[in-house]
Amino acid sequence: MRTRFLMAGLLLLAAPAQAADHSRSTYVTMVLQAFAARVECPNTDLVYQDLVQKAQQMQLPDGTTEKVRKAIAWMHTGGKMGEKQDDDLMAEVAVATQATDMDQRRLGMPGWCEAQKVNLAGLIRAKGG
Repeated sequence: MRTRFLMAGLLLLAAPAQAADHSRSTYVTMVLQAFAARVECPNTDLVYQDLVQKAQQMQLPDGTTEKVRKAIAWMHTGGKMGEKQDDDLMAEVAVATQATDMDQRRLGMPGWCEAQKVNLAGLIRAKGG
């Protein structure tokens, strides 16, 4: 029961107040999943510049990719890497992490990796490709 309240609280914290916030939370999820695919899926890589270009296409502020990367690194290493970012961004990373974890468990890692090839086309690629 506590988990449901925590999840609801995190979702409320990350709830977009404006369309730009929604775009950023969508972008945060894509970046987190791209990094997860690079780590979890065999023969998968990403190019940082592709993430930057996607942020530009989504009309996100300059520096968004680096802030998101630092927030993900900080959260996923217990503060040993990256840098803590503003509370809204950290909440978006937490929600994206939970959603990704649930998808990975639901689909199984091989199924999740296959889905990411389609979902993240243009952000992830085969190593050496």
